[in-house]
Amino acid sequence: MALIELKDVSKLYGFGDATNVALDEVTLTIEKGECVAVMGPSGCGKSTLMNVIGLLDHPSHGDYYLNGRRSARLGSSQRAKLRRDKIGFIFQSFNLLGRLTAIDNVALPLLYKGKSPLARHKIARAMLERVGLHDRTYYYPHQLSGGQTQCVAIARALVNDPEIIIADEPTGNLDTESSRLVMELLAEIHKSGNTVLFVTHNPELTRYATRVMYMQDGMIKHDEQKPLGVVGRYAHTVIYGEPESHEDDDIAGVSALMKARERNEPAEKPARKTTKRRKTTKKRGGTK
Repeated sequence: MALIELKDVSKLYGFGDATNVALDEVTLTIEKGECVAVMGPSGCGKSTLMNVIGLLDHPSHGDYYLNGRRSARLGSSQRAKLRRDKIGFIFQSFNLLGRLTAIDNVALPLLYKGKSPLARHKIARAMLERVGLHDRTYYYPHQLSGGQTQCVAIARALVNDPEIIIADEPTGNLDTESSRLVMELLAEIHKSGNTVLFVTHNPELTRYATRVMYMQDGMIKHDEQKPLGVVGRYAHTVIYGEPESHEDDDIAGVSALMKARERNEPAEKPARKTTKRRKTTKKRGGTK
């Protein structure tokens, strides 16, 4: 049984002539343990898809099954409990509370779970250590760098030990070094057994995924499985207009270079003859 399954799911906003189709009959299956990168231009439905999968929004048409349970049959309290216990959210804008320290922000979801203050503090501290921020426990968000702030947000998403991590542009507001830090952390989370879905505009970040989906006009236009550490070939082509270079391409390039050299070799022979003539001329000059 698939962890996530969408069958002809559509999401519409507005009414009549002002209707906007955010998702257009999307059919999708995601197995437990996958790391899925979702790409596409702005307004193509990426965030809407994440909101539906994360039970933050309802499909207008079609069926969504989470662990075999049909979302349409879940009450509001059941959906809230699933979001709290099974799904961790990471947002582009971090969404930390500025008046709370790092450890208090991380511990907040445990408060709604009914954990005691001592248990909340212990678990939250362990999560901050996991993301490498044990020395920033009592810092406020404004005292942290962008990468550190996102790591606190990741620790908060992990604090309830969710099955699914949904990250909507987690590196969108970060520099290159901080982006690498956050993605390496998500890679570790994936290796530990979590199912990770992340939205990105950067094809280079698809290296961290085992699967890449490209969306356009509310539909999934391309869906490819790939090994970790490799840029998604279709994503690279769409963004840069040329396919990623692979070993076969390198071999073909070397072969073409060798053929070109073979074609050019005859052109070098006249130059050798000219050199010989010069030597002969010098000998004749010496005889005179």
